[in-house]
Amino acid sequence: MKNRYLDLIDQTFYFPQDGFDIEEDYLTFHGMPLKKLIDIYGTPLKLTYLPKIGAQIKKARNLFHKSMKSLGYKGRYHYCYCTKSSHFRYILEEVCRHDVELETSSSYDIDIIRLLEKKGKINKSKILVHNGYKPADYLDKIAGLINDGFKNSIPVLDNMEELDGLKQRVKGDLKIGLRVATEEEPNFSVYTSRLGISANDIISFAKKRIARSKKIQLKMLHFFVDTGIKDSLYYWGELKKAVKIYCELKKICPELRAINIGGGMPIRHSLGFEFDYPYMVNEIVSMIQQACVADGIEEPDILTEFGKYTVGESGATIFSVLGQKRQNQSELWYMIDNSLMNTIPDSWGINERFILLPLNKWKNEYTRVNIGGLSCDNSDYYNSEVHENQVFLPSYPVDDKEPLYLGFFHTGAYQDSISGFGGIKHCLIPGPKHILINKDSNGNFTHELTSETQSAEHMMKLLGYQ
Repeated sequence: MKNRYLDLIDQTFYFPQDGFDIEEDYLTFHGMPLKKLIDIYGTPLKLTYLPKIGAQIKKARNLFHKSMKSLGYKGRYHYCYCTKSSHFRYILEEVCRHDVELETSSSYDIDIIRLLEKKGKINKSKILVHNGYKPADYLDKIAGLINDGFKNSIPVLDNMEELDGLKQRVKGDLKIGLRVATEEEPNFSVYTSRLGISANDIISFAKKRIARSKKIQLKMLHFFVDTGIKDSLYYWGELKKAVKIYCELKKICPELRAINIGGGMPIRHSLGFEFDYPYMVNEIVSMIQQACVADGIEEPDILTEFGKYTVGESGATIFSVLGQKRQNQSELWYMIDNSLMNTIPDSWGINERFILLPLNKWKNEYTRVNIGGLSCDNSDYYNSEVHENQVFLPSYPVDDKEPLYLGFFHTGAYQDSISGFGGIKHCLIPGPKHILINKDSNGNFTHELTSETQSAEHMMKLLGYQ
């Protein structure tokens, strides 16, 4: 019987696979030897593989363009990046290299837009979709963009009162979008999303407040499903309702030109992940086309807001196992050199699973383990995966000179912002170093340290001791 960790993975999944391989007994990530990074920077370590961002954008664009061409779809496709997924400069600059549109969700996002324009990363013709509930400062900054000549800056009304706030602030013509409030999944705690305008009110609102105005132009209908794009009766039902509303609005406001499909495509959280991207894209485009043809209206431009899909698979978080603890006959703990709650908070907060792989010792026998974080919190652990209600990792003797290194992969979206990058961490466990990986013009890997481990002095200053 084969009981090496390598055999377990080989028997359970197709391996190697996109992004993961073994070279000289160590795991590589998109061809980059991870052991080399550990030797230089140590652990714990966060890394971002920038070329994956462009690859994801190109993949989605190709899927939509191919589907539209095969169906004879007359509208255009726009790829939109949600800044909330990762606000970092190097992420936004990499995204902007691929000429995508941008979605904002808060006041400070507008400051990022200003800085990107000042540095020449975007220009004032960029499509900017302003989502979210809008307090006064957010409205002020959106109006400031419009008044300064950002001609495709489109605030999407989250409620009907926001229209008055924008009319008071915007000097000239106002392009807007409307967000329709979708129904939540049956197992959710509320029936209807708190975001957007009720489907029962949106048509009458457009007739009374938009269609009669010479200043206001309705350019976009936005719909969002929190669970993302997936092949389910719930998703198709919500999309069908949104397209029907679009067709009704188009007859009232002829300048309406785009439907914004909020809710991203899924990313791989398991080596066994399966998702038929071409099928889903083709079904989305086909459903919109068929509804428009049946209603005798032109097909709209399609915008997709992809945040996690854009950056999620570019990220990884690497730890060393500090030691082993066997608390009883059935539970073995691998204790790592940072906190899981702090570094990948979705694993604790919403029970998100990530691809977990060891970086070394693949030829050792495997064993069932729990992974324990360094904080004193009882919830700081990881003990199940997407495909399995347990975790298997290589076993090794406690006196082994080389520690076991563990990698959590596809952690590039939301984790830094949710954990509070650079802020106070639970149990004052410092944030890890962060490395950017890229490729030069010759295809060789480059890497640079973009943020150091938090110092005690930095934390003491935040806490008011200095």
